[in-house]
Amino acid sequence: MNQKIDDKDRKILAVLKDNAREPIRDIAKKTGLRPSTVHQRMQRMVKSGVIEKFTVKLDNRSADENFIVFMFITTSSDLPKSFFDNTHIKEAFGVTGEYDILLKLKFSDIEEFNDYLIHLRKNKEIVKTITTVATINLKEEI
Repeated sequence: MNQKIDDKDRKILAVLKDNAREPIRDIAKKTGLRPSTVHQRMQRMVKSGVIEKFTVKLDNRSADENFIVFMFITTSSDLPKSFFDNTHIKEAFGVTGEYDILLKLKFSDIEEFNDYLIHLRKNKEIVKTITTVATINLKEEI
C-alpha cells in the first residue's frame, strides 16, 4: 500500500528517527501536534507500511561489528534467497553497471571477514567481487 506522507507525518518521522522510543506526548510537543493526532498518524503509517518497524541503532564497536566492508558482486545467475540470510550481511542492493549487487557487511575483525570470504568463494554463481573496507564511520542511519 503506497501512502503519501505530508509535512505533519514528516515531523513525526523526524522525531522517531532520532528516538523510536519517544513517548507520544513528547512527539506531540516537539511537532506541535495533538497527542491523539500523533497516535492516529503513527498507527496509519504502520498499517500502510510507511513505518516498517521500530528498531534499535547499535554502536558498532560495542556490538562487536566494527569491521565494516562494502562488496560489489558480479553474478552469473541469481543468488539463492538463502544467500542473504547470512548475519554479516546488513544491507543488500541490486545496482546498475559492471556489478549486480552491493553488500554492506559487518564483522568483529579481519579474521572473521577472511572466514566469510573463504566461504563466499565457494559460491559458483559469483563471478567477481571488489571489496572496500570502511576506515571511519562518518554517518549511519537506520
